[in-house]
Amino acid sequence: MNVLIIEDEKPAARRLYRMLEKQGVKVATMLHSVAESKDWFMENNQPDLVFLDIQLSDGLSFEIFENLDLKSAVIFTTAYDEYALEAFKLNSIDYLLKPIDEEDLHIALNKYKTFFSDSEEVNQSIIDIKRILLGEQKKIYKTRFTIKVGQHLKIIETKDIECFYSQNKGTYAYTKSGRSYLLDMTLEQLELEVDLGSFFRINRTFIVNISKITDIISYSNSRLKISLNTFNEQELIVSRDRVKDFKNWIG
Repeated sequence: MNVLIIEDEKPAARRLYRMLEKQGVKVATMLHSVAESKDWFMENNQPDLVFLDIQLSDGLSFEIFENLDLKSAVIFTTAYDEYALEAFKLNSIDYLLKPIDEEDLHIALNKYKTFFSDSEEVNQSIIDIKRILLGEQKKIYKTRFTIKVGQHLKIIETKDIECFYSQNKGTYAYTKSGRSYLLDMTLEQLELEVDLGSFFRINRTFIVNISKITDIISYSNSRLKISLNTFNEQELIVSRDRVKDFKNWIG
């Protein structure tokens, strides 16, 4: 079994390493950031199993797999439980809260051995379980944002936001009123908070609201260019690797 640990807290990574060794599991590699992990996956074959912390020093670990067809099984090791459903979508077979208990780790490893056996019947059962769980759990999305404007707090309805975008290390919500508001969130965090049936990340910089799109035209290099109701500060280009998903999203 080829095992990878991704954990930004090195003492926690070393503790998990020792716990796995104690259970007869050899760890091949330990990584500590989103950037380092992205580079590693570009240059190496995917491992059999990844122990993955969610909140790393340079972002959410979900970013690592944005443009990667992940084949590895994942066991999440985190101090936070609010990302459980999102984690489950990423080949996750268990979700361990820190500090990790040895018995829980043992159970998670046994799940891996069962889930990823060569038995077609077992694997199909796991797929069915995932579908049931994902269907039963309903995500509650943000319907409004509270934003500080000077000494005041302003409430913005999510449906009135044309797009979210990043600029100069800040994240902004652009509303139908033609004004941008600074948010205390990253685009990656927003993707977990808004309804992805209504919002789509077209590239690394923009998330757009489908109800605010007024035009879509073909653009160079197999990309698409879109227009929103009032936003005209810069071109909105759907990156080439997201065009297929974008077309599926708009139906």
